[in-house]
Amino acid sequence: MNAIWKLPANRMPTEHEEQRDFVRWFRRTYPGVRIFAIPNGGERSKVEAHRLVIEGVSRGVPDLYIPAWRTWVEMKRQKGGVVSEDQRDWHAYLREIGDRVIVAKGSLDAQEKVTPLV
Repeated sequence: MNAIWKLPANRMPTEHEEQRDFVRWFRRTYPGVRIFAIPNGGERSKVEAHRLVIEGVSRGVPDLYIPAWRTWVEMKRQKGGVVSEDQRDWHAYLREIGDRVIVAKGSLDAQEKVTPLV
């Protein structure tokens, strides 16, 4: 369960790096199980953000989805990542309809939380 990319000892991986490492690990470990990202985060221009909203992007939807397991994964940094009010609202809704939601503090935490689901 080692991270794929090595960082300097004093630098905490970004959420992007954590998610990238987790998705690579997941696809290697469970090649027949699909996982995909929800493009909700990131810096965008106002025009691009508006275009995505009218296409259906919703603030707070978890970062990743594993359809076969009805499992959503909210990725956070190992330290400092906080679940927003919009995210809490989505998590509650998804659990209410019977889906599983995992909040992971980094790639290794996500790996440890999805492994028992198999």
